[in-house]
Amino acid sequence: METSKRKKIVVLTGAGISAESGLATFRGSDGLWEGHRVENVATPEAFARNPELVLEFYNQRRTAARAAQPNAGHLALVALEQAYEVVIVTQNVDDLHERAGSSHVIHLHGQLFESRSTRYNSLVYPMTTDRIDLGDLCERGHQLRPNIVWFGEEVPLMERAIEETATADLFMVVGTSLQVYPAAGLVNYTPTNCPTYIIDPHQPPLTSRRNLHFITEPASTGVPRIAAELLTQG
Repeated sequence: METSKRKKIVVLTGAGISAESGLATFRGSDGLWEGHRVENVATPEAFARNPELVLEFYNQRRTAARAAQPNAGHLALVALEQAYEVVIVTQNVDDLHERAGSSHVIHLHGQLFESRSTRYNSLVYPMTTDRIDLGDLCERGHQLRPNIVWFGEEVPLMERAIEETATADLFMVVGTSLQVYPAAGLVNYTPTNCPTYIIDPHQPPLTSRRNLHFITEPASTGVPRIAAELLTQG
């Protein structure tokens, strides 16, 4: 007898879920990211202008991410895998989803614990330390940089994320204001009438969509509550 196919949940996560683990969001209320203007640490132009500053900024982000721990929101998404196919599409560059135990994570904006060649994008390396310094080279002799999608750069995994979203049975948005594109546009690729859960203390402007459910709570409480409901249905 053929078993029924598990329903698929696609989850778009943003800075809010990492913030509850103590990691600073990329832009605070003062417009700064850990005391820096985003334009000075997260653009190709910034790296060309002052590579030492950019490298050190991400070295510090790695140290902070290493010390952080997954929170109840991350763990609840892992629990959903008991009954559903769960695909995490994250705007976050930390590895908290992986450390929590999620098995299918797409990092739209790159990964903090990887380096890549400044010349050859295909030369990507897992990091064995928390640092990239000037003079650290790829195997073909070019400077390494963080494997991060900076502002102004293409998002290479966007097509894959769209394909996953287009086949979702349920779509969740966790800890993101849906202001950063192209990731914010993913919600437009969900199937017609696909239930969409928005879990965030602040409600994004999506009131015209059908089958929309707002949970105005932080990820650490909102995701476990919805996950528990879905597991009783699954």
